[in-house]
Amino acid sequence: MTKLDGCYCLKTDLDSQTAPKELVHDRYKSLAAVEWAFRTCKTHLQVRPVYVRKESRTRGHVFVVMLAYQIVMQLAQCWRDLNLTVAEETHRAGKHYFDLTEDVPTTAAIKKLSKTAKGVMAPQCGLAPGFICMVGADLAGKFRHLRSIELRVGALPQHPRGLLGYAFNWSPKGVVNEYLNDCEVVKEGKRTKVTAMEGLETIVIDGVPLEAFSTSGGLGTMCETYEGQVEHLNYKTIRYPGHCQLMKFFFNELFMRKDRLKAGEILVNAKPPVNDDVVYVHAAVEGQQNGKLIREEFVHSYYPLKINGQVWRAIAWTTAASICAVVDLVSRGVLAQKGFIKQESIPLDQIFKTPTGQYFLT
Repeated sequence: MTKLDGCYCLKTDLDSQTAPKELVHDRYKSLAAVEWAFRTCKTHLQVRPVYVRKESRTRGHVFVVMLAYQIVMQLAQCWRDLNLTVAEETHRAGKHYFDLTEDVPTTAAIKKLSKTAKGVMAPQCGLAPGFICMVGADLAGKFRHLRSIELRVGALPQHPRGLLGYAFNWSPKGVVNEYLNDCEVVKEGKRTKVTAMEGLETIVIDGVPLEAFSTSGGLGTMCETYEGQVEHLNYKTIRYPGHCQLMKFFFNELFMRKDRLKAGEILVNAKPPVNDDVVYVHAAVEGQQNGKLIREEFVHSYYPLKINGQVWRAIAWTTAASICAVVDLVSRGVLAQKGFIKQESIPLDQIFKTPTGQYFLT
């Protein structure tokens, strides 16, 4: 049975002449388009709730919604050949490209483009992945033999309320994806994947008790870089105690993992953004130094910062400071001028010398 892992079967009461296997498969896959259509009509186009009483007006309301959906589909059809991403257009123009993505497939596509790029292709320039990868690589460089690289980041409200202890100062879609997508790690020296929201552990930073659990996307390309060089490499998100258990209940027992869009809407409605946030960064590397097992750490708490007369949330300035520092190093010729740039290949000391990178030392 193990040979069938990852496979699925489709059963139909139609004979092969009426519905060949290719047609059955295509019809099954098209269910996603049907679900998207219902979701679009019920949310963005607001077919519900209906505040009319008479049948003619109810029919009129539904007709307008379906007409709007028809326009959406028609525009999608007209624009299908214009679906050039920013990365693709930047590559075509031979310019430098930077982004904040943590999406693994997007990064893979950009890496493929970089093979023929005339400029730099530098995705994942934010906080995690991004700055935390630079920190981890800097610590790892101090060891002759690596045992583990453990990277932890969390953006939280300073004054949490309620059981979740959270505020959506960051993209709800991004949070939902990192809670549900599988996480790439290095285990026993080999790249593999683990389930998100597992591996719960306790962390204390500045006397504040916290928890951390596995989430996807935070390592960027580090697993590829350190496979075979380190026994264990993983990334976890930092939250206040109890958060992970509640999110498991929300996604698993309430089946919200089946509707990520709705899950994000519910969560951000319950926990809107706050200005008084804090970003925790905790990186720990263990290995051999001079024949002894040593643990090196980088632990910081970052708070809102006043820059040029304006106060910026911690998650905002830490993310912006990282990508701006990378852009600065490329513009001054410190980093490569074309091809793919891995965040872990960027020297941390050079980041700290840039105007925005200096904020990480405050």
